Amino acid sequence: MARLFEFGVPQTISAGQLIFRLGDEKYDLVVIDQGWLEIIKEATPGYPEEVIVAFGPGEFIGELSILTGQSVNLPARAATDGLIYRIPPDRFRLLMETETALSGILLTAFRARREILMESASHTIEVIGSASSAECMALRSYLEHMALPYRWLDDSAPDGSLLMRLASLTVSDLPAVLLPGHSLRHATPGSLAKDLGLSHERIKDEEVDLVVIGGGPAGLAAAVYGSSEGLRTILFDAVGLGGQAAASSRIENYLGFPDGVSGAELTRLAAVQALKFGSRLYSPSRVVGLQPLDDRVQISLSDGMNILARAAIIATGAHYRSLPIARWKDFEGAGIYYAATELEVRSCAGRSVAVVGGANSAGQAALFLASKSSAVNIILRRDDIGARMSSYLVRRLLADPRIAVHTSTEVTALEGKDVLEAIRIRNSATGAESLLGCSGLFCFIGAAPATDWLNAACAVDKNGFIYTDVQIRSENLGPSWRKLQRAPLPFETSIPRVFAAGDVRHGSIKRVAASVGEGASAVSSVHQVIGVPV
Repeated sequence: MARLFEFGVPQTISAGQLIFRLGDEKYDLVVIDQGWLEIIKEATPGYPEEVIVAFGPGEFIGELSILTGQSVNLPARAATDGLIYRIPPDRFRLLMETETALSGILLTAFRARREILMESASHTIEVIGSASSAECMALRSYLEHMALPYRWLDDSAPDGSLLMRLASLTVSDLPAVLLPGHSLRHATPGSLAKDLGLSHERIKDEEVDLVVIGGGPAGLAAAVYGSSEGLRTILFDAVGLGGQAAASSRIENYLGFPDGVSGAELTRLAAVQALKFGSRLYSPSRVVGLQPLDDRVQISLSDGMNILARAAIIATGAHYRSLPIARWKDFEGAGIYYAATELEVRSCAGRSVAVVGGANSAGQAALFLASKSSAVNIILRRDDIGARMSSYLVRRLLADPRIAVHTSTEVTALEGKDVLEAIRIRNSATGAESLLGCSGLFCFIGAAPATDWLNAACAVDKNGFIYTDVQIRSENLGPSWRKLQRAPLPFETSIPRVFAAGDVRHGSIKRVAASVGEGASAVSSVHQVIGVPV
C-alpha cells in the first residue's frame, strides 16, 4: 500500500461524491486509504440503480478497462467520507513497468474482476436481436472476442420483448444494444466500439514506432514483444482479437498447456499481456492500405485516418473459404459458422450438426460439438481423414460414437427457411446422395490470405501469400532497396520497413506456435531497421 501511495495523488472525499462518471474517457487507478467507495450500475428502463460492489480501506478500484481504454460504464461513488489516492494513467503505466510484484497483483485482480463481470447478471451491455440474425451474431462475436461482459436477449422471447417495450424499440431497430443511459439502434461492432471508447478515433495526429496489422497469434506476439522492448506499438484488427486461433474450441499441442487451452482463452491472455506492456489494441479497425514514405510507413484506415509508423508488421492471417453453394450467404450466422466456440455451439447444442474440413481445426470442432451432446457428421473430400489431421485427433474421432465420418463426400445443397435445417451430401466415389438434418454447419476448409487490401508494390505468390526476405525475387526489389544498399531482413517484405508474420506469409507453418514465433522474430528485425525508439 505504501508503494502504491507513492504513485498516487491524495484526495479527500465526501459521502455521495462521484469518483468516476458514466462516459468518462479515462479513469485513474484508485487506492483507498480511508472510507468506502461503491461501484454502481445506473438505473435503466425497468431496472433501478444497483450497487455492484463496495471497496474499503486497503483495497483498490479498477479492472481490465483501465488497460484497454474503455470509457467508464460503471461509475464509482463515495459511500462515506474518506481519503483516496488517485494514480493517473501515466503514473499507472510507470507502476506497471517498474513494480513487478504489484503489477502481478493488479493484473490478477483485473482479470478476475472481468471474469466476475462476465458471469454476473448485472450486465451494462445488453444486446437485443434475433437468433437467426447474422448482424446480431456479429455483435455477439465481437463482444466475445473482446471479452466484454454482456447479455443477449432474443427479441422473440418474453424478456427480450419486455426490454424492447421499456426502451421504446421496434423490430426495425434491431439489432440494438442497450447501454447505461442510452441505446444504439442498428448496432454494428464498429458503432459499439466507438460508443465504448474502444475505437481508434482517439488517436490524434500521432506517430508510433510500430503498427501491427492483425490481431491473431502472430500479431499479438508482435505487440507483446514490441511494446515490452520499448516500441510505441499500436495493433489494428478488422474483426476482433484472436484471428483463426480464437475460433478453436481447444488447442492441445501448444507448448506449456498439457491439458489444452481454448483459442479464445489463449488470445485473451496474450491481449492482456500486450496491454500490460503498453500496446494499444483497436478493433474493429480495418486497414485498407499502406504507403512507404522515406523512413516512415503510412497506414491508411477505412475511415480515412492515416497513421505514421517507423515500421509495420502485417499479420492479417488467412480466413476459411466458403462453399460455392446456393443460399450460402443466407445462412451465414444463421446456421453456417466459421468458428466452434461456446457462442456458436449454444445455438445448436444437442442437435445434429456437420463439420466440413479435414485439418486439426475441424477435428477439434467435431470433438467439442460432440461434447455438447450433438450428433456430428464430419464431411471431407479426401478419402483419408488422417491425410491432414494429427493422429491423436483421428483416433478420438473414430472412437466417438456421436461422430460419423463421411470421406470422399461434399455438401451439395442447403435447406431451411430463415435458419439452416438440413444439408444434402454426395459421395464422389459411389455417387450416393443423402439428406442430413443439420442445425449448424461449421466450415473449416482452405485458407485464403487476407491480403486483398495490399497495394501492388508488395510481392505475393499466386495465391496472395506474402513473400519475405530470401523468397523475394530481385525484380521485385525496387529503387528504394538500391538506395538503402541492403537486402530485406528476415520477415521483411518487398516494401522496406514492412514485415509479414504468421499465416499470411508465404511458406509459413500454419500452427499457432509457429505464428507466435514469427511475430516475435519479426520484431527483432524491426529493431534492426529503426534502431532505438525515439
